[in-house]
Amino acid sequence: MKPRAKVASIDEANATLRGDNTCLGCSHYLPPPFLDLGKTPLVNSFIRPEYPHLPEPTYRLTVIYCPECHLVQLGEIVPPEQLFSEYIYFSSYSETFLAHACRMADLLIDRFHLTERNTVLEIASNDGYLLQYFKQRGMKVLGIEPARNVATEAERRGIPTLNWFFGSQAVNKIIERFGQADLIIGNNVLAHVPTINDFLRAVMASLKPGGTAVFEVPYLKELLEKTEFDTIYHEHVFYFSLAAIKNLVERAGLELYDVSCQPVHGGSLRVFLCHKEQHDVRVNVFEKLSDEEAYGLLSADRYARFSREVATLKKVLVNLLRNLKAGGMRLAAYGAPAKGNTLLNYCGIGKDLLDFTVDRSPYKQGLLTPGSRLPIRHPEELVKQKPNYTVILPWNIAEEIVNQQSEYLLRGGRFIIPVPKPTIV
Repeated sequence: MKPRAKVASIDEANATLRGDNTCLGCSHYLPPPFLDLGKTPLVNSFIRPEYPHLPEPTYRLTVIYCPECHLVQLGEIVPPEQLFSEYIYFSSYSETFLAHACRMADLLIDRFHLTERNTVLEIASNDGYLLQYFKQRGMKVLGIEPARNVATEAERRGIPTLNWFFGSQAVNKIIERFGQADLIIGNNVLAHVPTINDFLRAVMASLKPGGTAVFEVPYLKELLEKTEFDTIYHEHVFYFSLAAIKNLVERAGLELYDVSCQPVHGGSLRVFLCHKEQHDVRVNVFEKLSDEEAYGLLSADRYARFSREVATLKKVLVNLLRNLKAGGMRLAAYGAPAKGNTLLNYCGIGKDLLDFTVDRSPYKQGLLTPGSRLPIRHPEELVKQKPNYTVILPWNIAEEIVNQQSEYLLRGGRFIIPVPKPTIV
């Protein structure tokens, strides 16, 4: 008899744990976690300032490698309804991501010769940041967005949006309203779906024969190479290699026929899926799979080494901040992204080291970060308060932030980029 997953503590009572310790992809029995980031709050569960001492639930954050299908996944799962029914991340507040979305739309329209006769469905469409570019070119578009507040914002901006979770239960309703799609897009959604096999079967059912589904996912190899441990949090159930994606999509009756690497989110894969035997599989798919095997993505040894690298990064970063603080320096942070909250909580960085953080999103300003309880202020506070050093938590858009904060730098401020290794700029 297989051992059961460990029982949750009281403050984890709402977490959905596996019935047994098996892979969410292939159901193979899983080994122990290779990484344990401790008990953390949900990274987007920001605290209202009138409740600074309100207890918040925490959940064990562990990561496991499946040696059977190579799918890297969380050890304990929080229900998507608890994470995404209301959401505080709006894609349109990042200039870098908007520019990426515009380039992506242009490329896909040109590659697949899309016209006003074609239909584009986006899963987890957020505030319409991507579909707006297809709509501007005359295509019929539809977004599927589970967060009520974000879906409302997309509708306000003129992007038809259904406030649903995507999956087999939604397919018939989508086809009735929209038909099967010529192009399905999902950016940074595959990692969020515990019921991944059902999700991908629903993609197949929603896709026209001859059509293509395009998904972008943060790339596991980049995560390992750059020690991007802070991209691990409860919203991200999975951390994908191309080998794992290939196994998943084939189980759902789809075929992986092309792949490219993208710089967004610290390094991502863009994968192209179709109904079987609808497109020739490109040689770069086989090249990428061979590269992954040579790098060690199909071996447990590489993941054990990553755990040691994460512990080292934590030690170096915390020592740097403590030494600066002991030297009389005032410290702050830039941004309140999900990844930043993983970093702050795992490293134990709070108000003892950082005075505050700033963020461009008005939806976050005035709140407190989960766990660390840093007050979130408008970016202009960097110039007003003049901290000596500011840690850039959304390090993936560090160049954009540094360019925006030229006045802060001119007044003597310095930035610290924490990943892949703490660096002062």
